[in-house]
Amino acid sequence: MAEKHIAIIGAGPGGLTAGMILAKRGYKVSIFEKEPKVGGRNASIEMNGYSFDIGPTFLMMTFTLREMFEEAGRSLDDYCKVTPLDPMYKLSFEEYAVYPSTDKTYMKEQIAKLFPGNEKGVDLFHRSEKTRYDKMYPCLKKDYSTFKEMFSADLIKALPYLSLNKSLIGALSRYFTPEELQICFTFQAKYIGMSPWECPAAFAIMPYIEHSFGVDHVEGGLSKISDAMAKVVKELGGEIHLNTAVKKVLVDGKNATGIVLAAGDVVNADSVVINADFGHAMETLFDKGIIKKWTPEKLRRKKYSCSTFMLYLGVDKIYDEPHHQIVFARDYKENVKDIISRSRLSEDMSIYVRNASKLDPTIAPQGHSALYVLVPTPNMLKSVSWDEKTVEEYRDKVIKRISERTSMKDLNQHITCEKIISPADWQNERSIFLGATFNLGHNITQMLYMRPRNKFEEIDHCYLVGGGTHPGSGLPTIYESARISASLIDKYENQ
Repeated sequence: MAEKHIAIIGAGPGGLTAGMILAKRGYKVSIFEKEPKVGGRNASIEMNGYSFDIGPTFLMMTFTLREMFEEAGRSLDDYCKVTPLDPMYKLSFEEYAVYPSTDKTYMKEQIAKLFPGNEKGVDLFHRSEKTRYDKMYPCLKKDYSTFKEMFSADLIKALPYLSLNKSLIGALSRYFTPEELQICFTFQAKYIGMSPWECPAAFAIMPYIEHSFGVDHVEGGLSKISDAMAKVVKELGGEIHLNTAVKKVLVDGKNATGIVLAAGDVVNADSVVINADFGHAMETLFDKGIIKKWTPEKLRRKKYSCSTFMLYLGVDKIYDEPHHQIVFARDYKENVKDIISRSRLSEDMSIYVRNASKLDPTIAPQGHSALYVLVPTPNMLKSVSWDEKTVEEYRDKVIKRISERTSMKDLNQHITCEKIISPADWQNERSIFLGATFNLGHNITQMLYMRPRNKFEEIDHCYLVGGGTHPGSGLPTIYESARISASLIDKYENQ
């Protein structure tokens, strides 16, 4: 049998993972990336000797990443230096801070001091959420390409643990009474761009995963994972074409038969894997009239994650601040409502800051820091214009808030270079539909079979990987989406 050719659109984490696995399984793999480097949102920005991850900075469920390298016959540790972080991060409120850790005794001591009487909830949290995780995790590894998959034994067993009538914060109220303590275990809803007051209770497995398995850092930044994956793809005989944008997917009847590059070249393929942002792909990669279910008009009626305002700051000093820190708004609930429900910018904002240079000297010149700043904001569906004046004013407010709420009082005086990515930039320059950096929302009606499927339901010989398909947004689930799609290619393309 002739070697089957798989064309992959996009060298993001999903496309690279699929490329590794498929190349190992004997397919001819060609990856086409419009940018000059691999990684997509998991790439890096290089600026004046500083290196910044563009997007993800939290590495959780590292065991899943290790499995992906094993699928390709490789070991992650041969390509990346992984360091556990403990405490995992600092959660800064106005009058105190919490330092979450996988050490249950340390967590109980902190909670007993700050929220007396609630420390007993730690053991109950671990016990109950382990059961939920054990029931749900197998469901995330399955494909839902047919409705029949919704009735798998694993999903039926998991149904009682989905808590369909509860929110994430409602789930945590079982263990902890003060809302601020609940927030310490529910802010992870940010990872999928949702409000903890609206995010389904099933996602309580996210804080459980962190508190049980921990959070890791990769030396040089998480973008080094993308570089490592690209190296493996090439070692296994795959091709990666950078600076090579794809114009459209070729479709004959209902079958994908290849792609057309922006330069006009036609690349024939037995199957096409789409790793582009899902909404953007539906809007731009198919001739008019081919897509019926996921038209841009219908997509706009779906629910989407928030967006983010990003600052990448080269700083000529090293601050004694944690690797990861979240500075919460004084009224976090109102801040989240502004972002998700009211589509307006909060004066009282929450900010995430990564100060990786304290641990990792490779990402900045000696004695300097590469600070990464993320502020959750509304997406572009009903958002502000993000004109130049708005961007500059918001940038100044973010710096002011960091100076007020951390020890970085003199931050503005030590910035040597900077880059901003606004929600409009995510949409217009980085091809993310509505600037929704965490993709389609993760409400129950947009999960599993109801989410765009790994074996794309509208076009045969076409597969999806990334945050817009099952299992959802976030690096571990994106890696899993690639493994699911690779296995579906084995199943359907070798009959």
